[in-house]
Order: sequence, then C-alpha cells, then structure tokens
Amino acid sequence: MEMGFAGKGGILSVTLKDSRSLFNAYMPYVTGGGLFIETQKNIKLGDEVFILLDILDQGDPTPVSAKVIWVTPKGSTSFRPGIGIQLGAENREVMNMIETQIAELLNSPNPTYTM
Repeated sequence: MEMGFAGKGGILSVTLKDSRSLFNAYMPYVTGGGLFIETQKNIKLGDEVFILLDILDQGDPTPVSAKVIWVTPKGSTSFRPGIGIQLGAENREVMNMIETQIAELLNSPNPTYTM
C-alpha cells in the first residue's frame, strides 16, 4: 500500500496495487464499508478525511470522503500504524467494486491488517 498526505485539508492519496493489498486493508465489519490506511500522520479519531483511492491501477483515482473510526495508538508495537476509515452511503459503489475485486479472498483464513 502506498500512501501520501497532501496539505492540511486532510487529503490522503492511497494506492492499493493488487487484490491481496486491497483485501488486507478491507474492513467488512464496518457499517457502510471501511478500509485500514497505513499512515504515520497525526490524524484524530472522528476526523473527516478525503481520499484519492487508486485501486488496482483502474484509471484515475476515485475521490471518497470518510470518517476516521480507528487510530492505532501511538507507540504501539503490536499493530500497524494507521487509521481505520468508514465510508459513507454515498460511497457504496466504491465498496461494491472493492468487494467484487476481492470476492475470491473473502473466505480466506489469512489475517488482514485489522483481523
């Protein structure tokens, strides 16, 4: 997963280049859909973020808005640094596309970044 942060407006640029990376970031238990985004940036629980999401090199990044619902605790050695985001109902098409891309992995016994 590649991630960049642009400016103080809370814009994240996230690239998930393969279905395994996408599956690892996927958070199926989040209402409306969610993703885990690796970052060292100081983003707070409850913050609204805007994401330019580039999935599997499918063309131009898709802009989505999301709410931060998880922040890895500072200094944690047992978790990846990052945030969990909840996508709103307006992003259901994006979550449908993600779920289609990782359908074959959904029953995988392999752990993801959050489970």
